[in-house]
Amino acid sequence: MTDTAQPQRQSAQFADQVQTMFDRVAGRYDLLNSLMTAGLHHAWRERAADRAEVGTGDSVLDICCGTGDLSFELARRVAPGGNVVGCDFSEPMLDLAREKALDRGAPVRFEWADALNLPYDAGRFDAVTVGFGVRNFADRDKGLREMARVLKPGGRVVILEFTAPRRPPFSTFYSLWFDRIVPVLGRLTPNPEAYSYLAESVQGFPGPEALAAKMDAAGFEQIRWLLTAGGILAIHSGTRE
Repeated sequence: MTDTAQPQRQSAQFADQVQTMFDRVAGRYDLLNSLMTAGLHHAWRERAADRAEVGTGDSVLDICCGTGDLSFELARRVAPGGNVVGCDFSEPMLDLAREKALDRGAPVRFEWADALNLPYDAGRFDAVTVGFGVRNFADRDKGLREMARVLKPGGRVVILEFTAPRRPPFSTFYSLWFDRIVPVLGRLTPNPEAYSYLAESVQGFPGPEALAAKMDAAGFEQIRWLLTAGGILAIHSGTRE
């Protein structure tokens, strides 16, 4: 998905291309995640789960759950008596998540859903999380409004995403990593366009202040963000009004 080939965001064609891309890379997703983050993505998801502040008996929705790693971390925290729903628009990703759930005995339900039109009642969940998914929304504002809709009043939202660090040496490393190294890694796979898209989507994602403003407009309050991993990751949290 290069600049010349990528359709306009907020279009059905954009959503279809992103979905097809994730369907194709599903079988290698976990391995490449670990390679590209030196295995740190598990710790990052743990920190995101910390910010959700969920506990025994809570109900949580993990949007863009992929192969389920954040969902499993949340399930551990709401047991016993709680429930976690992981949703995604890629069935191959969901199939892998379901296999992992069986292996682990994790009480997570994985189901297909469009993040822009969630099939859940208003005010259903105590917390809603998204790990590395908001940048893939065709319409980020609509997706954020949907997240607010399905939260209970006072419920918490957590968004984990890459963000561009502003100071060297991490800003230099960040640019080198996403401009040079990630595309090279991608060329070693059968789907290099997925890794070109990764770099493009990260570079085009709003900074922490801009994302916080979008969250405010979507109906969240008490919005905070934590920069971690040398400033290359932002964990935003907030509550529904």
